[in-house]
Amino acid sequence: MSEQLAPTDDDIDRIVDDVFETVADATPELRRSIRGRRGETDDENPSGDRQLEADQQFDRLLVDRLGRLDGVGTYASEERDDPVDCGEGVSLTVDPLDGSSNLKSNNLVGTIVGVYDGELPASGRNLIGAGYVVYGPTTTMVQARGDAAVEYEVVDGERRPLRPVDLPDDPTVFGFGGGDDEWVSAFERYAQEIRSELKLRYGGALVGDVNQVLRYGGVFAYPTLESREEGKLRLQFEANPMAYILRAAGGAATDGDRSILDVSAEELHQRTPLYVGNKELLRRLPDEL
Repeated sequence: MSEQLAPTDDDIDRIVDDVFETVADATPELRRSIRGRRGETDDENPSGDRQLEADQQFDRLLVDRLGRLDGVGTYASEERDDPVDCGEGVSLTVDPLDGSSNLKSNNLVGTIVGVYDGELPASGRNLIGAGYVVYGPTTTMVQARGDAAVEYEVVDGERRPLRPVDLPDDPTVFGFGGGDDEWVSAFERYAQEIRSELKLRYGGALVGDVNQVLRYGGVFAYPTLESREEGKLRLQFEANPMAYILRAAGGAATDGDRSILDVSAEELHQRTPLYVGNKELLRRLPDEL
């Protein structure tokens, strides 16, 4: 069980940086490991999704690299039922291969990491760092710490700073998941308004969809569905880290009622609706959500 670290601990900055330096260092091997591993296995992850061979390989590589870091106490993966005890220190949540269903069509995938000061499951307010990798034409990483977010290009496992990430004031794009035949009526009305103002950009991987919002401004949502009131995305592994990053970049994230960072964490694999982007677009979300 990981030991909670005080937010003022002098080692926190080092630990967070070590985590993302380690993820960056692993990216060449992670990219190579996709080759020949796009097929399904007979296994399911704790959320009931069929695992691909690449899902399992990414998880094995990352737990091996991150679990050996000094100051990492717990490694929790979207692909594992229970966290791995690594010693004493911070708790990591990892979506090793976000958007893995995109591998079949050879579209964008990525990796999402949250660094929590506390035992899991934890509130998003316990995050002390978060980031994601996009395995696109180039490999990029967005990393947030406190009130700052930075985009890097990752070349041969080394991070090269590209720019501070600040959400543009003039939004351009939107992406909504779940299928409009499953949307609740209140969100459908909101979606119709947004469609008349912004350009549709939806790729089916959270890392890619949020990455476009951070670059161009706009809104991404995987809303409450008629058949799934609790939403689809995982609070600990996907929603909290993305909310932390959006906040650092000047945006916001909500479950339709409150900030994602204020959602009570009851279970490790808990799901939630997610709406992220420019604050003014999120303020227009209907109260009925």
